[in-house]
Amino acid sequence: MQLYPLKFGPIYKERIWGGDKLREVFGREMPKGKRIGESWELADLPADKSKIVNGELAGDTLESVIRKYPQEITGTEQFKLPFPLLIKILDCGDVLSVQVHPDEATCKRMGKGNFKTECWYIIEAQPDAVIYKGLKKGTTKEKFTQAIKNGTVERLLNKVPVKVGECHFLPAGTPHAIGAGLLIAEIQTPSDTTYRVFDWNRVDDKGKPRPLHIEEAMESIHFDSSGDNLSVASVGRLVDSEYFKVDKGHQARSCEMLLTAGKMKAIMIMSGFGTIAGNGNTVEFRAGDTILIPAAYGGVMRFSAETEYLTATI
Repeated sequence: MQLYPLKFGPIYKERIWGGDKLREVFGREMPKGKRIGESWELADLPADKSKIVNGELAGDTLESVIRKYPQEITGTEQFKLPFPLLIKILDCGDVLSVQVHPDEATCKRMGKGNFKTECWYIIEAQPDAVIYKGLKKGTTKEKFTQAIKNGTVERLLNKVPVKVGECHFLPAGTPHAIGAGLLIAEIQTPSDTTYRVFDWNRVDDKGKPRPLHIEEAMESIHFDSSGDNLSVASVGRLVDSEYFKVDKGHQARSCEMLLTAGKMKAIMIMSGFGTIAGNGNTVEFRAGDTILIPAAYGGVMRFSAETEYLTATI
């Protein structure tokens, strides 16, 4: 068949820290009575698989279409599943827990979990919004252990003011937290392994604290590196890691961009709208959409309004 740009239905996740920005910024119809913190835009995890919502393949999962058309979608017949990216939008009405994700070596050593390296692109930010990104210099395992007991973990984290348009890279093993009042695009490796070390003494709707994973977190944290040297970028190539690359694009109203065949890419539309035309079909896009462009596809991306977008490749 003639493949085309694939759009997917969001997978919403209720979170204690969720907000209302997905409706305000992207005009989405959100589940009523639920505090949605995450919208999984492109996912291929065992319990969460994105489904296509447009064209002939509507209703199929990302996994199933790659199995049917590996060469056409990914560019190789030997493509190894699961899909190597997990793309989300995070709606942070409140601060997230202080947490860490393990790297590959830690997962092997502990015999569980999946490694996770990620980046955060700031879509919207309230005044004075911050993230917590890595440990301060000189923080040892002993100091961090004592801070957990004393409830003073925040003092050992780098508190970083953020601006709209910035992208922050967080390799596996980096303790971190997202502050309140942020709408973030997250591009990461396909893992939901998260170890919480501190949750701001918060309780859920039933008055119970969320579980912590202190032993696993302490095993995962890279105490030999600080957060001072973690990259931040706002133009061009935002992330250039061994697992994925992220580029930022900006196009003026009423212009065109050629999409050449040869490489699979995922495009997140941050603002604006337009169409992608080629192979005899036209796909509309708007702010908040994530679109997978098959490797075999060639077409023209037409912008009907000033548009900002992120392109993720592997």
